[in-house]
Amino acid sequence: MTDFARISQDPAVMGGKPCIRGQRVTVGMIVGQIGGGRTIEALLADYPYLEREDVLEALRYAAWRAEEREVDLQRAS
Repeated sequence: MTDFARISQDPAVMGGKPCIRGQRVTVGMIVGQIGGGRTIEALLADYPYLEREDVLEALRYAAWRAEEREVDLQRAS
């Protein structure tokens, strides 16, 4: 299994979608923003509780998932 320490999945948070560190910020939101032309710096300015590594790991996770591999992540504590 690939280690995505900053990505969590919990059915009680955003319907179980992959999120950043148990927060209500989904990987899909981050990927959509970057795909829409936003810079990492702009995202971090809008979401000051995110860290650069959160965004980078969300992008790595999305790329990995695009390879159609299934992974069970531990629930956020």
